[in-house]
Amino acid sequence: MNHRNQRTGAAVRLACLMLCAGAAAAAGSVYGAAPLQPETLTVQPMPPRGDHVLYSLDMDNPIDTRLAVYDIDKKKLVAQQGAGFMPGVVQSRDHRYTYVATSYFARGTTGQRTDVLEITDNQTFKKVGEVELPPKHAQQVPSLFNTTVSDDGNFAYVTNITPATSVSVVDLNARKMASEIDTAACVLTYPSGPGRFASLCQSGKALVVTLDKEGKETAREQTAAFIDVENDPVYTHAARWGNGYLFLTFGGKVTPADFSASPARFDPTWSLLSAEDAKQGWRPGGLQPLAASQATGRLYIAMHQGGEGTHKEPATEIWVFDLKSHARVARWKLTEAKLLPMLTLSVSEGDRPLVFGSTFHGVQAFDATTGKLVHADKTLGKAIVQMFPF
Repeated sequence: MNHRNQRTGAAVRLACLMLCAGAAAAAGSVYGAAPLQPETLTVQPMPPRGDHVLYSLDMDNPIDTRLAVYDIDKKKLVAQQGAGFMPGVVQSRDHRYTYVATSYFARGTTGQRTDVLEITDNQTFKKVGEVELPPKHAQQVPSLFNTTVSDDGNFAYVTNITPATSVSVVDLNARKMASEIDTAACVLTYPSGPGRFASLCQSGKALVVTLDKEGKETAREQTAAFIDVENDPVYTHAARWGNGYLFLTFGGKVTPADFSASPARFDPTWSLLSAEDAKQGWRPGGLQPLAASQATGRLYIAMHQGGEGTHKEPATEIWVFDLKSHARVARWKLTEAKLLPMLTLSVSEGDRPLVFGSTFHGVQAFDATTGKLVHADKTLGKAIVQMFPF
């Protein structure tokens, strides 16, 4: 009985194999038996540079930040690359190169650390070089002033924190480290003339450092205190205006500062808020809460209603100010128009400037003069914490 069962089972298995083989042959006759050809990965050159192209930094995966280039006019992503852990990103003065200061760890989040300044050609978006940095690049939520380029285009300034603070100066022409500047507890870099930058200090002052043609320090000076760090501190994000910067306090005051002068010059502070605005709890908020346009002569501020400690809340409105009169000339009511709150603000230049920024998951862009919505994309990324012109 057992032998008969074994012979029957073998016959069934053989029949199944023959049936499967016949089905495969039939399928081959229907669909064709030619093997699939392997795909070849290709990289296309960057399209011609438009007036409304931006960088976005997606930190959905913080150890492998995605740097993307997005064309607002074409409404599409045109390039992207990995940018490592908590990068600082800046473009060369002639727009030819993108510089990314970042960190890599041998085993993802641990192991040997390597810090580099990566150099990408903007016409091909291919990496064309790198400079190894001291392994102390400041790892922070991305900031436009973490990594900057000198006003003459010769040097990159990379902020370091260990927690001791310093700045790595990179010679961009020779593509090598030029020096490391001890900034004495002052952080970030605000380029302020050829071979000159300022860093913000916890005392409310700024440290201004001057370099020679080799990138070595030749002079330093501390400014007068211009930030009330106890009662109304400023955002470290600032808007470039002429030779100087416009800083914004958490409470809604604009503080102009020009570090290219010696001693540094500070024009009178002015407020965004009327008494009624303050009573209603209006305050600036976000990660990049202001942008200034040379073309329109206007200042754009991300505003929300909230109390103390809400300075990172995104904007439910964008307020527009004339930079000559300091008068508010428009209010763009985002949430009332069923648009998403804005986490960052930037403004393009050119004949048709746009105000644009991150909604954390995408981008919204507006005509800088009229406030009319030009474009909205909710699918660009999952955690876009920075956005600025390409």
